Amino acid sequence: MAAASAAVISYCKPSPFIGKFPSNFAKAASSQIEITTQSYRITSLFWGSKKSVKHQPSDSSLGDFTLTESTTEGVQESQARGKKVSISVISSILDVSPHDWDSCSLDATGPEKFNPFLSHAFLSCLEETGCAVKETGWMPSHVVAKDESENILGVVPLYLKSHSYGEFVFDHSWADAYYSFGARYYPKFQCCVPFTPVTGPRILIRDTPFKDQVFDIIVSSLKGLTSKSQVSSLHITFLSEAEWYKLKDKGFQQRMGMQYHWKNRNYKSFDEFLMDMKQSKRKNIRQERKKIPAQNLRMKRLRGYEIKANHWDSFYKFYRNTTDNKWGSPYLKRDFFHEIGSKMGDEVLLVVAEKGDELVAGALNLIGGDTIYGRLWGCHPEAYYPSLHFEACYYQAIEAAIELNLSTVEAGAQGEHKIQRGYMPVPTYSCHYFIDEGFKKALEEFLVRESNQVGVVMELLHDSGPFKDGIHQ
Repeated sequence: MAAASAAVISYCKPSPFIGKFPSNFAKAASSQIEITTQSYRITSLFWGSKKSVKHQPSDSSLGDFTLTESTTEGVQESQARGKKVSISVISSILDVSPHDWDSCSLDATGPEKFNPFLSHAFLSCLEETGCAVKETGWMPSHVVAKDESENILGVVPLYLKSHSYGEFVFDHSWADAYYSFGARYYPKFQCCVPFTPVTGPRILIRDTPFKDQVFDIIVSSLKGLTSKSQVSSLHITFLSEAEWYKLKDKGFQQRMGMQYHWKNRNYKSFDEFLMDMKQSKRKNIRQERKKIPAQNLRMKRLRGYEIKANHWDSFYKFYRNTTDNKWGSPYLKRDFFHEIGSKMGDEVLLVVAEKGDELVAGALNLIGGDTIYGRLWGCHPEAYYPSLHFEACYYQAIEAAIELNLSTVEAGAQGEHKIQRGYMPVPTYSCHYFIDEGFKKALEEFLVRESNQVGVVMELLHDSGPFKDGIHQ
């Protein structure tokens, strides 16, 4: 315990921005559920302390569970009592039909808040094009809940990870702390949408009278899988706020982050949005937008069939230019972009910039039930156009949201420069379940300090935001 505390203090130093917080922060109690599990074994091979791990379950069953009673008013207990639920792990999302997976996703979000990143189409594109697979350190280990009739009651996008890249909730310092007192941090389980910092439910449950029990069973199974698999931890990232609170009571540690989103206040035009901003910010945006035609650039928003193969080929070059300059290696392959264009149709919005007959930049967005999700940006490697990034990524997305009557634009991770362009800070959530109790205890104070810092910074940024007094975003 002392070694764990020292390691965490050394590697996970809270920001000096805030004061000191008490170390006896309340510890969440894990709720219990009666289960009968089938025995299974997971084998693993290790090559030294920090190398990738091959980790393969020999039996995919996580157990059979019995529902106890209905929790929905007006529904007879006999509809749930005695009902059997089986939980298993599958090695590919292709083992579940698109209809079954998407039914769980739509019930979890509601049709009005449809999240395209949780769809079978998006996740299967990642697997089929070799982006989120074992060879890249993302071994699919999705969890599926079924009843006696093989009806799917719930699914969870889960991956066995041998690194922490492509997650956007940074835990590299936690891995270093683990290693510093002789323990392995990898492999770990990651419940998320790979390479995608977009908030949404992670435990996708069909809307049945006993959905709360299915949720509890799946959570218990995830914890059991983590403890029996010789992995360090389970991380559920960018989950919904409701799940975040539920999992606190089940032994998970809570973490907060921050993103920048634009909110639509029933605007009828971009100019109407600008009138809500302070004069200096409004002037700056107009000056930035004037630079686009002044450079002989033409912006287009393309959807569905309007996006051709040559658009995707050009965009992949732009994407590679961004990754080569910023991250060093790309997560996504050329075929991935062609696949999402084919599978996802009008859910894909590609903003492109043209100069003459040549494409010179692009920004990839997905469209959900009430949100435009900005994801990737890139430009021609031999060209630089001032303000084009802001136009393609932020202003075009705002115009599209107003045109489509959508409530939000999520512009991806990080970037305080988004604030003066109308994108305001909102919290993001993650939950973490560690097997080592000593490390878990040592991490508690750091997480409290960090979450409080996020709250303070968000309040300050809102107070000094770009909008006129009385305009709340």
